[in-house]
Amino acid sequence: MDAHMQNLSLMLVPVLAAQKAAGDGLIKPLGHHELLLVLVQLSLLLLVARGLGELMRRINLPPVVGELLAGVLLGPSLFGLLLPDLQAHIFPKSQEQSNLLSVISWLGVLFLLIVTGLETDLKLILRKGKTALLISLGGIIVPFITGFGLGWLLPDSFLADPEKRLVFSLFIATAMSISAVPVIAKVLMDLNLIRRDIGQVTLAAGMTDDTIGWILLSVVSGLASSGKFDLGTIFHSVSAAILFLAIAFTIGRTIVDQILRWVDDYVGGIAASMSVVLILSLSAAALTHALGLEAALGAFVLGILAGQSRRFSNEAGHMLEVFTASFLAPIFFASAGLKVNLLALLVPQTLLFGLIVLAVACVGKFTGAYLGSRVGGLSHWEGLAMGSGMNARGAMEIVVATIGLSLGVLNPQMYSIIVMVAIVTSLMAPPLLRWTLSKVVMSEEEAQRLEQEEQDSRSFIKQIHRILIPTSGGTNIQLAAQLVGYMAHQNSIEVTSLYALSDKQPQKKGRRAATQVKDTAAEEALASVAEEMQLPDNTTLQTKMEFGRSKAEVILNEANKNYDLIVLGASEQIRPQKTLFNLLVDRVVQEAPCATMVVKSHLPQAKGEICKIAQQKLTKILVPTVGTEYSKNAVEMASTIAAQTGALVMIVNVINLPQVEYILYEQRSLTPVKEIAHDLLEQQAAIGRNLGADVKTYILQGTSPEREILKFAQTQEVDLIILGSNIRMVTGRVFFGHRVDAILSKAHCPVAVITVP
Repeated sequence: MDAHMQNLSLMLVPVLAAQKAAGDGLIKPLGHHELLLVLVQLSLLLLVARGLGELMRRINLPPVVGELLAGVLLGPSLFGLLLPDLQAHIFPKSQEQSNLLSVISWLGVLFLLIVTGLETDLKLILRKGKTALLISLGGIIVPFITGFGLGWLLPDSFLADPEKRLVFSLFIATAMSISAVPVIAKVLMDLNLIRRDIGQVTLAAGMTDDTIGWILLSVVSGLASSGKFDLGTIFHSVSAAILFLAIAFTIGRTIVDQILRWVDDYVGGIAASMSVVLILSLSAAALTHALGLEAALGAFVLGILAGQSRRFSNEAGHMLEVFTASFLAPIFFASAGLKVNLLALLVPQTLLFGLIVLAVACVGKFTGAYLGSRVGGLSHWEGLAMGSGMNARGAMEIVVATIGLSLGVLNPQMYSIIVMVAIVTSLMAPPLLRWTLSKVVMSEEEAQRLEQEEQDSRSFIKQIHRILIPTSGGTNIQLAAQLVGYMAHQNSIEVTSLYALSDKQPQKKGRRAATQVKDTAAEEALASVAEEMQLPDNTTLQTKMEFGRSKAEVILNEANKNYDLIVLGASEQIRPQKTLFNLLVDRVVQEAPCATMVVKSHLPQAKGEICKIAQQKLTKILVPTVGTEYSKNAVEMASTIAAQTGALVMIVNVINLPQVEYILYEQRSLTPVKEIAHDLLEQQAAIGRNLGADVKTYILQGTSPEREILKFAQTQEVDLIILGSNIRMVTGRVFFGHRVDAILSKAHCPVAVITVP
């Protein structure tokens, strides 16, 4: 054994010697002390940044101001002044140690731009396009000219390389042109003005400003990286930026949307949605960086594209925003503040030129935004409000300053001045916006729009964007498909038609033969539903055939992929006595993660599994109401369908009269009950008319509300009854209540029941 070990040792000697000789080529792990320092740095920066950020929030200032101040306090300005040895030990002037923190800071930059992109509303920019563009151009051209002149006149001591004054001047001009959309948006949200016309125009102008600003920054960064200024470099930077943006907003938009759809369909979940957006954004950042543009531009654009996709999960966007705001962004802002030395700003020359830079930044932005506003048709006070909002630099200015420092365009002195400008302009924005916006008068048209938006935000039907319609054929699901088609013509929705299959195969046939039969049935059922819906051209229809342990499980698994409504057809087959519809529909309604609508056509079942029904003519739609949220949902559904078909919506409320034994109950006591019923019906009717429907209201009286409703429906020759109800569990079956059950069973016309979990 000893001899064997000796031989093994002899064999390993040359291998170890070779490894030792090549030791310089091995990648060494992160040292114990370096890891300890970066962990201490992160915890300290996060603690102070979040603490000061919350303090700023409580005094109605943007948290970013406190996060920036955190870095300033932990830098040489205060911490380094009071405890220089400890500050130097925690934040040593070591390139390797600084690089570790820089990587995390750059992730903060990219994540911040992704989140900003997600919140950028292109429709808003296009809707307010002319005015926003004029304001944005004014807010960029004037500060760019004044900033360029400032950069050309500053002393050489403020330049990192005096021989590159032209590139420096262009960089200062770009820095002066940037606005901070997050700061503007936060102030507008705090003042509850973000949906006002002036708020929307301010946001649209800020978003346009930022988009143009990032293109300018990419061009100037390209010039700085090349180290020279020539037409070839400019042409390369501009053409690369235009080419990237053109591809991104044409082919790229479709590709991103399709990727998000695929992930949503076949993976699903918030984590998957968030991961794919990060992968695409970081890849785009790498692409723009490789093209000689700024990496932040790629992240920003991909954030915009992801935010425009219907399939990007709002929950994923919220999680990304929370993670960025709670960790990466504070680290970035605080680490940016670490490089600021307020003591250097107290030097008379630096202080003087710092105030000059601040004045030029404010005057240029205010003047440009005001002139653009006035040319765009806004009032004097609206123009001042635009200047107040657009003047806030905040986070974006810090990103620009960080990029300038990393490219060697800015020296620490000039970097500190630009960060100071970002902090001061962010502090100025909230009080100035409050003052100027309080002078802006709301027009009648704007008031109506805001009221409509408020109603839409509380609307059941307006929150339906994705509909799942499982099918296995039959008259019920075909009628349900017709109703979905009417909805699609009124609201922008996506529809998925699903044919669910159980893995359990018949014993008498082989699996291949059974699958072929089922494939044919699925194709016929899906085609039938698609034909019945008659969807408009701009509506996305997706068809699926999925296997699972049971059909109900297949439907529920699909429903968990962020659908807003499941539309089901009641079973045409004989149902078990203890179920309202059948076991499958009962289970789906019970366990559905979203609203459901079950349609029972009461039409004769034609021969054959798949047999087309005629397009049902709807002239009268009846909605019984008792004033609950469930009833309101039914009114909204009926009104949306009626707005498309031209049908009359008949809303009825039944006053339940006392039984014979309580005849002493005086008739006059019904007067307040009728008044309440009248008010209730008028409220519901207003909802229907607001959705574009012709509505009439009726008050019925009787000892049996369901009997009165059925009699009224038959007398008035109603074509469709829509009921709103909640689910009650009775011995494992779905139970909507005796009235709903009775109407479902005995109605002479189709009935649809809407439930919300």
